[in-house]
Amino acid sequence: MGDEHIKKAALVSIGNELLNGKTVDTNAAYIAGRLRTISLPVVSVHTAPDEQPAIERTLALAAREADIVVATGGLGPTDDDVTRQAFAGFLGVELVLRPELLEKLKEFFDRRGIEMPARNSIQACVPQGASAIENNMGTAPGIWAWKDGKRLFALPGVPAEMRHMFDTQVLPELRPLVGGQAIAVRRLKCFGAGESKVAERIGDAMERGRNPLVNCTVHAGIISLEVVASAADRPEAEKMAEREECSLRTALGQLVYGTNDQTLAEVVGEALVRTGQTLAVAESCTGGLLAELITDIPGSSRYFTYGWVTYSNEAKCTELEVPREMIDMHGAVSEQVARAMAQGARRKAGTDYAVAITGIAGPGGGSEQKPVGLVYIAVDNRDGTDTSRYIFSFDRSSVRLRAAQTALNTLRLKLNLTGPVPI
Repeated sequence: MGDEHIKKAALVSIGNELLNGKTVDTNAAYIAGRLRTISLPVVSVHTAPDEQPAIERTLALAAREADIVVATGGLGPTDDDVTRQAFAGFLGVELVLRPELLEKLKEFFDRRGIEMPARNSIQACVPQGASAIENNMGTAPGIWAWKDGKRLFALPGVPAEMRHMFDTQVLPELRPLVGGQAIAVRRLKCFGAGESKVAERIGDAMERGRNPLVNCTVHAGIISLEVVASAADRPEAEKMAEREECSLRTALGQLVYGTNDQTLAEVVGEALVRTGQTLAVAESCTGGLLAELITDIPGSSRYFTYGWVTYSNEAKCTELEVPREMIDMHGAVSEQVARAMAQGARRKAGTDYAVAITGIAGPGGGSEQKPVGLVYIAVDNRDGTDTSRYIFSFDRSSVRLRAAQTALNTLRLKLNLTGPVPI
């Protein structure tokens, strides 16, 4: 089935508050998620200020991109709420006062013992030829209109009102329109290479306009690849998504550590449980963050036994038996000390594995030889100790998180040598 036959949606979020950096657009995320449940992909999300010409231009752009446009916001009674006027302008019609809507508005205020302000009467106006979407939770009805074969909806921006109206009135209206199409989604989680390296490995997989479409997001070094396959029916969409996932796994190899919302700590924990092995950690610059990530996983007590935060040199010596002369010779942030920390932790804990981290998280404490962001990570087991050197950029919290995530990934790869890690 060609991609041109798949119906698509575009979202328009309206309001100056969405452009000032202080208000998060949760409405678009909610609608996109709900549309995906009926196999209607969202191809774009636009944000427009409370200005009629800008809203009209944005509606026109969204209508060119998609078959269905859902707009939220700007349906209140104040002067900055101009969505209904923009809808009328985009449709090329006049606003018409609907007596039945005005009566419902008056009843809404009467039930609360309040006289309806005159300015609220604008909320009873709907573009000529359009239909109203009932709002049982507030004063602003929505708008439902057609233009050039495109279906357009406008809903209030108040999240509770929008969600109720969308779920009870808009979604049931859209569901029959997409009965002849299906979407299958697969998600892969990757770690150990940058976004550009991942893109290089998978070639043209992320080219726009493909079906399946591959989307990429990055957070704290973790790269998420989402495969979205569209087809005439569910089995065909699932086959397409599965083929694409297999292709990505082949190209990326050990960079893929999990699926969906799996974390590195979860994958490592599953491997340790499956093999009946135990883990201890020794941390310096991460200050317990690695242990926190591990113990965030329910049931981690089955494999995680000990954790040390040896922040000072004295603690490294007394708790982990790191030789003082080693620290004097090489410094606390060194390959030698990381190795000794891991070996000491495993020896004292009696575990199968131990992971150690030592580094300079910043913002101070660095030098030309040992810059801020320098981290050594060591993983020790009965077969020996693997130690790696990294330089992480950005701020203190980012260095700490990347160090902890990298330590988990290093352990994952070492575990993979003794048996496959489920991904």
